Amino acid sequence: MLLQALGAVLTPALAVALSPFPVIGVVVVVSGTHGRRTGPAFALGWLLGLGAATALAVLLLSGAADAASTTATVVDVARVLAGAALVVLGVRTWLRRAGDGPKEPPAWMASLATASPGGALRTGLLLGGANPKNLVLASAAVAAVVETGVRGATLAVAVGVFVLLASSTVLAAVAVGLVGGTAGAAALDRTRALMVTHSAALTAAVLVLIGANVLGGGLDGLGR
Repeated sequence: MLLQALGAVLTPALAVALSPFPVIGVVVVVSGTHGRRTGPAFALGWLLGLGAATALAVLLLSGAADAASTTATVVDVARVLAGAALVVLGVRTWLRRAGDGPKEPPAWMASLATASPGGALRTGLLLGGANPKNLVLASAAVAAVVETGVRGATLAVAVGVFVLLASSTVLAAVAVGLVGGTAGAAALDRTRALMVTHSAALTAAVLVLIGANVLGGGLDGLGR
């Protein structure tokens, strides 16, 4: 049952991990003036923020102990709503994109290059926990785990794995910045440029694909 729960979190975790903004943000932080201190601070804030958002989803959705219960139906409805919201966000992002080409990150993100560790921590906290996309994806992940029937420690493990997998790109960028040297810095700069240039297209594609998956799972649950 644990393996089933772990499988359920892979898709939403991938969607969070591939979100361009936190990746761009952490690369700017790590490459900045005090990157060796601000990079880990940003990553810690991200983990705390995403962890808090996921814990809130657990509190709201973990009552579905029986697949035939009313709360199980609520979970499936939540998945349908979350999936539909992701698809809408993806389509909206695609329609509002400015087109591919050289772009610069927003001013607030560029300022992260000179941020203090406290400022980097706060930014990571906000990007991890107050991002509407993360809230929807965390809810989708928890709903999928709850539907497998796991509880207690097994639920906690699955949720913890979701947070870690969803944070993998942020953590990897910090690790590369700390130990990668000149080659690592060059790789991070290329990643930042790629994400900035194609951020809208990447975000739209990920949101639509993941949203369709979550929506389909919710409809399947309601149809049983």
